[in-house]
Amino acid sequence: MCYNLKITILKSEVMKNALYFLKKSFASLVFQSIFILLILIGCKDKKSNEESIVLSEEKPKTEKSEPGIVEVITNNMDFQMAKSIPSGWTTFKYRNQSADTHFLILEKYPEGKTISNAKKEILPVFQNAMDSINTGKQEAGMAEFGNLPDWFQEVIFMGGTGLIAPEKIAQTTVNLEPGTYIIECYVKMNNGMFHSYLGMITELEVTSEKNRKEPPTPTSEITISSTNGIEFKDDLEAGRHIFKVNFKDQILYPNFVGHDVNLVKIKEGANLKTLEKWINWLDPKGLISPIPEGFEFLGGVQDMPAGNSGYFSVNLQGGRYAFIAEIPDASKHKMLKEFEIKKKELALK
Repeated sequence: MCYNLKITILKSEVMKNALYFLKKSFASLVFQSIFILLILIGCKDKKSNEESIVLSEEKPKTEKSEPGIVEVITNNMDFQMAKSIPSGWTTFKYRNQSADTHFLILEKYPEGKTISNAKKEILPVFQNAMDSINTGKQEAGMAEFGNLPDWFQEVIFMGGTGLIAPEKIAQTTVNLEPGTYIIECYVKMNNGMFHSYLGMITELEVTSEKNRKEPPTPTSEITISSTNGIEFKDDLEAGRHIFKVNFKDQILYPNFVGHDVNLVKIKEGANLKTLEKWINWLDPKGLISPIPEGFEFLGGVQDMPAGNSGYFSVNLQGGRYAFIAEIPDASKHKMLKEFEIKKKELALK
């Protein structure tokens, strides 16, 4: 409306100014020009304010989502999300609006331990260890892990989204019990600094209130174990899939994590050996930004205890893909599995 008013006023005043130019003095023309300019500026400011309001309304809500749904946004080194949610089956919709690849892992802390303990007793140990390893002091770096507090062994990894590329959305569903959870991303910057050490860590309280949600209905299943690796039917077709990931067992690997499932799309010419080496954060060049060229991560399920299951959804298009676990020597453990999705052929009428 303001734009049309602006045009109408402009046309009317231009005609008047033409007459005034012939009949009135130059001073009168200047006065009219200033008057029109003030109207146009007012309309422009009003339009800008309206646009900012619309944009703010379109942003995903992170505080008040429907029960069982948690929307998470990363703009830089942050997690914008609710701080307290009911227990039960919970879907995390993680929108990565940053320029880096990230993930979201849920760590259930022992009673009485909070994010304050994580920042004081856990993060510095891992960063100091990584700093030593990056300077070639491997033995000193590994010795640094001896400074972890005894209670760290009680932390339980309860899933989370797999690695997700910039401008993509990861959606993962897990069953959460009441308690205090720490959410972090420990992908590293190119200088070896963990994202969590730079602020990509937050606390989530899961209450005893139940959300009464049921798990989604899967279209495909994946089973992962330390003995048989990642197992799935590789006759997948293009389209939307909901994968159920069954953790048959779980063990701790040399990089202090268990096995998980990450989905990655592979571009032509990309080297899987490069990806396999990169996925191990304990390697000086592992799990750093930017990721190796030719790969795009599309989510998955972070490590969970034996007997647990998590779900993730994705829209598969034609091309090469792989499931990979975030462990050293993934292919040796049968946890790097490549597969292909064929493009759907259009039916001829």
